[in-house]
Amino acid sequence: MTSAPVAGHVALQQHAQAVDATSGIDYVPVGSRAFVGMIRIDHNTPIEANVPVHYELTFEDSAFQSSWEDTKAGLFYPGTSTLSFCWQPQLKQVLHGSCRKPHHCGQDALTRVDSLLESAIRSDKRRPDLLLMTGDQIYADDVAGPMLHAIQDVITALGLYGEPLEGAVVSHSDELPSHPHNFYEREQLLPKISTNTALSKLFFGAKKKPVFTSVNAQNHLISFAEVMAMYLLVWSDAPWAFVTAGNASVNDSHKPLYAHEQENLTGFVDCLPRIRRTLAHIPTYMIFDDHDVTDDWNLTRGWEQEVYGHPLSKRMIGNALMGYLLCQGWGNCPDKFKDMQPDIKKTFTNEGLQQHDAFIDMLLDFEDWHYQLDTTPSIHVMDTRTRRWRSESSLNKPSGLMDWEALCEFQQSLIGKQSVIVVSAAPIYGVKFIEAVQKVFTFFGKALTVDAENWMAHKGTANVMLNIFRHFKTPPEFIILSGDVHYSFVYDVRLRFRRNSPHITQFTCSGIKNCFPDTLITWLDRFNRLLYSPSSPLNVFTRRRNMSVRAREPAGHDGELLNAPAIGLLELKENDTTVHCKALCASGETVEFPPHTPPKEQ
Repeated sequence: MTSAPVAGHVALQQHAQAVDATSGIDYVPVGSRAFVGMIRIDHNTPIEANVPVHYELTFEDSAFQSSWEDTKAGLFYPGTSTLSFCWQPQLKQVLHGSCRKPHHCGQDALTRVDSLLESAIRSDKRRPDLLLMTGDQIYADDVAGPMLHAIQDVITALGLYGEPLEGAVVSHSDELPSHPHNFYEREQLLPKISTNTALSKLFFGAKKKPVFTSVNAQNHLISFAEVMAMYLLVWSDAPWAFVTAGNASVNDSHKPLYAHEQENLTGFVDCLPRIRRTLAHIPTYMIFDDHDVTDDWNLTRGWEQEVYGHPLSKRMIGNALMGYLLCQGWGNCPDKFKDMQPDIKKTFTNEGLQQHDAFIDMLLDFEDWHYQLDTTPSIHVMDTRTRRWRSESSLNKPSGLMDWEALCEFQQSLIGKQSVIVVSAAPIYGVKFIEAVQKVFTFFGKALTVDAENWMAHKGTANVMLNIFRHFKTPPEFIILSGDVHYSFVYDVRLRFRRNSPHITQFTCSGIKNCFPDTLITWLDRFNRLLYSPSSPLNVFTRRRNMSVRAREPAGHDGELLNAPAIGLLELKENDTTVHCKALCASGETVEFPPHTPPKEQ
């Protein structure tokens, strides 16, 4: 993000020799002093694997260049004077994680990635290959009061574009900061219509979830400008310079909560210089999950009808997708969005947002958010949010995470591969006891109450996914990386009735800055181990009768579930099919999930 669309280019060096390359920056205006830039580099000479590529960004405007010189000094690791990354097509170390909630009381596990990079660069050893952020990079639906205050300061400082709002109490997003319900009471900004109660519960209200958690969405982001400011504030310390001190216009009843959130948010902000430095030195790829848009996004057919049928809630979903497009999706695979460029230019103009609703309609119809990396093993990142297998029998039954057509395309992408890494925001193999609880609530039409989003919750999706694993052309080495659930665990999966079963390892690591209530997760873990022994009849709830699922216990911890903010480290070794999984906890602890020898069936 820059304050003006200044021309620039990037020079590359490897082995102290210039790499023959051309470059440029494509800008998208999102405010009068805010331009999202996509840097394009085409290199004409090959880049050597596992050797640092040093890069230098240069702007043609001298004042801009001077400012950049001052800024980039804070991005260097000790003993270095350039920015760099490594291209590593043969994967050995893959980092992954999800669920980075700024005002959570825990520490930020992304600092562990910064420590890894600093150590590798200092000792001139191999760096981690890449970082996969697998969902909930922002929490658009769960925003702290001080964060909302910061967002609105950044909107003003950068002149982020406002927008008219249809079907809301306020007629324009510029009216939000001065409205008496701006902080902690945004559910009251909904229009007073017949569907207001249901819409409030689905989209804004604090939803009590007796079994798992409660989500406070009373500061839910509404406008595109708020979404863009949120992205800037969660990844960089720079925009925090625009944030004024104080409690903003918060009612007395909310001030204790505001102060508590401010304390947690201060620790988050203190780590941002390290996070910004990290992202400047490692290839990073992302995919959305629900909190990047809103909790329960597309969970049921009824949810979709309710939310997309109202102009305000549909606009809010669209604004979050616009933010994801510019801040995450575009960089994952730029070629996928070439055909969209004319529409982007028509929508994001120097005069503000144009054809806003038409552009949102196009994004809602877009079906190419998934992508693949041609590494070894290849990485297949699934879109489990926008191509849902909707229930035809009930509005309240959970939709499958991918429909039949999307799953067929996914299966075709695997054919001929010896080994693959698949990224699924939600675990394909969940904790059995928790899935059983979700199944009970779903039976009584309460899927929204417990966030019944798991692969086994929809019969069609579950059967197709499991048949993909059973297919004789399934890659023999299959690794699943997932998050979402706010705890970490590792499962080894084998087919029961197939002579040559694929080796399936699922490594779930969540969250980066989030975790489960300690007491609750302890009891869920205990019940899971107590009730789901191999001989238990309750196994019928999970539809895994043809598979053996074995849990690896985290070393030094009781039970099967690790409850701590962490980044997952997947380690692969040559001539060794064993998948090594470690959780790099924000506290500094490293927890290994050692394979069973011999394996002990769950």
